[in-house]
Amino acid sequence: MAAIPRKTILEKFRRMIADGVPIVGGGAGTGLSAKAEEAGGIDLIIIYNSGRYRMAGRGSAAGLLAYGNANEIVKEMAYEVLPVVKKTPVLAGVNGTDPFVIMPLLLSELKTMGFSGVQNFPTVGLFDGTMRQSFEETGMGFGLEVDMIAEAHQLDLLTTPYVFNPDEARAMTRAGADIVVAHMGVTTGGSIGATSAKTLDACVKEIDAIADAARSVREDVILLCHGGPISMPDDARYILERCEGLHGFYGASSMERLPAEAAIARQTADFKAIMKRKG
Repeated sequence: MAAIPRKTILEKFRRMIADGVPIVGGGAGTGLSAKAEEAGGIDLIIIYNSGRYRMAGRGSAAGLLAYGNANEIVKEMAYEVLPVVKKTPVLAGVNGTDPFVIMPLLLSELKTMGFSGVQNFPTVGLFDGTMRQSFEETGMGFGLEVDMIAEAHQLDLLTTPYVFNPDEARAMTRAGADIVVAHMGVTTGGSIGATSAKTLDACVKEIDAIADAARSVREDVILLCHGGPISMPDDARYILERCEGLHGFYGASSMERLPAEAAIARQTADFKAIMKRKG
């Protein structure tokens, strides 16, 4: 599939916003996930390394650790996902802090492969405390992810970065982000999801602050939410009804892992419940 022009994607999203239709994006760790999401009408599909770990039965946080080369994994996954997606923009999760890539070349390669845009994942934004300080002090900070988004914008790729606070929202919007995704932490629920998270009401306050910060830089920036306790459609509805100017939701575990866990377990139980006829 050829990359869909950024202008075409944004024109569609502006029409959706005007009509009050939420924009929904989702991660795809397998080709089957991508096909099913497209069949359901998803607006964006995102490939990042955590999708591979998630659908292999490991927590999404595995994508943040040294279990493989994140950027190379995304390129490998592209050969599984891109050929089966027919009409939906597919975005690549890019590890912007990787010191072993020439970023303009990587981004150009991703566009040539058929990716329509990028997102910053893995991201140091999910680290805090001493570890985050260490990344920032040793040249592997969030600023490199901002730089990656700026370079992708120059290549006319759609840019949909994760941000974790108002300062990051302002920085990413200045860099040219088309869509700012307010990240509320690792998704809860299921057999391998996080068990600790903030409340939905706490998320409303944080998302509003992030939205205000992004719009202080550029009024037309699109805002989505992701993660933490926002794991099911009712959760997303709760947030969208309370956050003014929020335009939709990005799902990863909530879009493929949680539905797969529930459906497979239920189907297996149904088969096990079949009663064998006597005689």
